Amino acid sequence: MDFSFIEKETRDLYSKEMGRPSRPPVVMSKILFLEFYYNLSDVEVARQLKLNVLFRHFTGLKAEDPIPDDTSLVVFRRRLGKERFERLFDKFVKQCKDKGLLKEKLKTIDVTHIIADVAIPNTVNLLREGRKRILRSIKKEKKTIACVFKEVSPGGEAFLKVNKEDLAKDLTLSKDLIKEVKGKCSFRIEKIVSLPEKAVEPEKKRKLVSFVDPETRFGTKLAGYKAHIAKDESEIITSTEIRPGDEKEGEESNLESLLQKEDEKGLIPEAVACDALYDSLANRLNIERRGMKHYIPEKRKKKKLNEFIYNEKEDRLICRKGYPSIGKTYHKDGYVYYFSPVSVEVAIEKKSVLVTNINPRHM
Repeated sequence: MDFSFIEKETRDLYSKEMGRPSRPPVVMSKILFLEFYYNLSDVEVARQLKLNVLFRHFTGLKAEDPIPDDTSLVVFRRRLGKERFERLFDKFVKQCKDKGLLKEKLKTIDVTHIIADVAIPNTVNLLREGRKRILRSIKKEKKTIACVFKEVSPGGEAFLKVNKEDLAKDLTLSKDLIKEVKGKCSFRIEKIVSLPEKAVEPEKKRKLVSFVDPETRFGTKLAGYKAHIAKDESEIITSTEIRPGDEKEGEESNLESLLQKEDEKGLIPEAVACDALYDSLANRLNIERRGMKHYIPEKRKKKKLNEFIYNEKEDRLICRKGYPSIGKTYHKDGYVYYFSPVSVEVAIEKKSVLVTNINPRHM
């Protein structure tokens, strides 16, 4: 793979006249690649570069060259930013395509869960941390607030176990503080207040998980993120998007966003395979419009099809008594077929309504 294009892509990030000479962006990018490939931290990859001859050879560092420290890697990663990093990623995918490394026959789409690298506090401790942050910021700006909170954090320690009384008490304190502060302080404090506001609604699913990483979310398995990925049959990842941990990856907009990225790279395989979370008519039609086949298992395996026959020519369902459906309406997961009240009563033992959620494309 050719890494030389990175020099051109990052040229506007550096100045030839000002500051100390920078470390070569190509070298820094290769170090980051090794870090992700071998699942190393910034500190660990820097340590490997001191001892591992293969790492030095790959990055182009000579034996006498100084090793970038972990802080330099953090600065370089931030300097690249999300959009630029994605452009670099797309150029590597294009190289894979040009070199024939992609099979481009079957594309798999799925998510991988990413655990948030933060300690997840319980709701009471999260509320207390939020109040501390608000009061600290007010103290720095030498603001005074009418109400005085003597028990910002009872005992000054985080409780490992809390009860309903603790939650009710801390919830009231947090709501009162937010109400007192909101609209009376600077924009900076208002911004700090906006995070604790998300933690004072326990009757709803808690959105805010941590003040350290406010973007992380509770999912069905863990607190963190979801990496929504498209992977070629060669096992090379060609597109990716980071989603909150509580977001449903099978939504039509999420699939469309990922397929759009594939379109921009000119990657149109013969077929797309997804799990049952993507089972919807909208997703199937979306894939078909792009000229690809879809392999998506159905969410509900036991559909009541044994009592009905599907007439493909007339696009009708026929019940076990021989009565055909009289029409259908569109539904997000397929079509709802309906029958006349008389035929329904005869066919299914006096039940006056029959709703059958069937998509003929699945059959």
